Amino acid sequence: MWFRNLRIYRLAADWKQGPEQLNDQLAKNLLKRCSGLDMISRGWVYAKHDTFVHSVNKQWLVALGVEQKLLPASVIRQETQERMAIIEAEQDRKVGRKEMRDLRDAVTQELLPKAFSRKRTTWGWIDPTNGWLMVDAGSDAKADEFVEVLLHSVDDIQLRPLQTEVSPISAMTGWLATGEAPANFTIDDDLELRAAASAQSAIRYVKHALEGKEIQQHISDGKIATKLGLTWNDKVSFVLNDKLQLKRLAFLDVLKEEAEQSAREADEQFDVDFALMAGELNLLLPDLLLALGGEVKPA
Repeated sequence: MWFRNLRIYRLAADWKQGPEQLNDQLAKNLLKRCSGLDMISRGWVYAKHDTFVHSVNKQWLVALGVEQKLLPASVIRQETQERMAIIEAEQDRKVGRKEMRDLRDAVTQELLPKAFSRKRTTWGWIDPTNGWLMVDAGSDAKADEFVEVLLHSVDDIQLRPLQTEVSPISAMTGWLATGEAPANFTIDDDLELRAAASAQSAIRYVKHALEGKEIQQHISDGKIATKLGLTWNDKVSFVLNDKLQLKRLAFLDVLKEEAEQSAREADEQFDVDFALMAGELNLLLPDLLLALGGEVKPA
């Protein structure tokens, strides 16, 4: 169990539920199969075995399941056009716009129950001790989906995205300008620069050395860093972006070898991986917050 992305949220300080209580609430909103004309269904699935909240070393793992019908627009369009052609040929008339919309709706309702379904899982990690929720989501839409269902399922839970005193853009641009990474971090070879006056103008470096005059010149010309590859303590590498998200998380071989040595079977490996991941990220995050000037406290 190794997360690939990290969307970071702060839990309200007064939220005090235990894993059993949280499990009972998630169980009331479990994933159900798409039925009838439903295009999508969302709900909680077992994080492990027969529990919705899997706890390891006081760290909780939860899993949001999503089932979605696969009915491409091209299929609906083709079937609709074929039926339109039959009507026009048999009745010797043109099909109007309203009739065409009605025909398309009828085709959709007829095909939807026969459509294949695709399932996916979005994982969330709750650290009740330090007050964090971490979502392993590669897109804003999947993270928002997870948070929306969690807020709907759990009583009195409040979340807010992590905010820091120094913006990631300012910090990353400053690190590149000085050529110095913050304490316990090294700068890797992935970078995205954007012109401050144009969000569409971007320069991307992939597996490219970031030292030297070229990068310095871009920054002198007013470009800002919106993505930057970093490695923490020679253990965890990631790309930090302007939204304070950690993308392409990679736990380096030394950690995975340690996990493999500690586990004897697949079931145990799952727990060891999760515990090790949570432990390392709980050390990484304070260093990252320090590098970004500390956390903004709620008013």
